[in-house]
Amino acid sequence: MSSAPSTPSTPSTPIRILLCDDHVVVRAGLLALLDSADGIEVVGEAGTGEEAIALVAKVAPDVVLMDLQLGEGIDGVETTRRLTSGPAPTPHVLVLTTYDTDADITRAIEAGATGYLLKAERPEELFSAIQAAAQGRTTLSAPVASRVMANMRKPRPTLTDRERDILAQLAHGLGNREIAKALFISEATVKTHLGRIYDKLGVDTRAGAVSVAKEQRLLP
Repeated sequence: MSSAPSTPSTPSTPIRILLCDDHVVVRAGLLALLDSADGIEVVGEAGTGEEAIALVAKVAPDVVLMDLQLGEGIDGVETTRRLTSGPAPTPHVLVLTTYDTDADITRAIEAGATGYLLKAERPEELFSAIQAAAQGRTTLSAPVASRVMANMRKPRPTLTDRERDILAQLAHGLGNREIAKALFISEATVKTHLGRIYDKLGVDTRAGAVSVAKEQRLLP
């Protein structure tokens, strides 16, 4: 009695990837790397956020590998926000970047990124992150995860109403004299408040104060 012929297994559908990075050499390296992985298919490349948005509408990727700094045009965070808030079906966005500041991480996650990976990760980690992102599961590089947890545990600094007002003026790029004029106080008072703001936020520059304030949603 002969046995029935075995039925060949049906290969699973590959994960469709769109690369978005403004560096041609980086995209070429990622393309070569991803071509070597089973179950992953690169269906498009974009050098700007605008190109990525247009391509997503055409090729319908499952996952967009997104750099944060894209040169001219909208950045990776804004591109992520537009992609994830667009008409369904929306792709999952996996940030792949060299930037790991608290501000970058917070902005990307709030914009809707499914994961946040650093370019220094091993190929195996990238492949796993892509598979997780395709399923809607969050993946963070270890250093990124540590920073996220640390920020969640860290109590937010308490600022006075006047300090918040000054921070808001800083965020608009005003100098001490302009802030004093806008708030009807002296420059000396502005400097005093700035010193207290810096101490509370653990920074020593105006840009640092604005960055931390945005991260922790301290601006009015």
